[in-house]
Amino acid sequence: MSYGVSGALQTAVYQQLQADAALTALVGAAVYDSAPFGPTTGTYVSLGPEDVSEKSDGTGYGALHEFSVSVVTDAAGFTGAKEVAAAVNDALVDASLTLTRGTLIYLNFQRARARRVQDADVRRIDLIFHARVQDD
Repeated sequence: MSYGVSGALQTAVYQQLQADAALTALVGAAVYDSAPFGPTTGTYVSLGPEDVSEKSDGTGYGALHEFSVSVVTDAAGFTGAKEVAAAVNDALVDASLTLTRGTLIYLNFQRARARRVQDADVRRIDLIFHARVQDD
């Protein structure tokens, strides 16, 4: 297994989301590498937790990264959040990301969870993606 590609994958995903025109049209510059500190208003996207498992094979070291991207909004209802989540999905699925280390084999959507966060009266959608990488 190699965890060495993790930073390069995170950077490439973040850059892909920041550069996506459809997503930027919906949230502007509100794409974060981690959730903003303190109370926020409006809608934003942030990278979330990651789990990594060993996926080496005969061609070299590799790993499967399961990571989340969250859409958070204080807007009423889920319609706007789901529109942003769809833009995140479209920006990432099958994207040809160039990594500074290693190679992206595939990037697929796995599942999502939409819920209302009671304590903060916000809506949140967590999208889970799988990225298979090889450490060249």
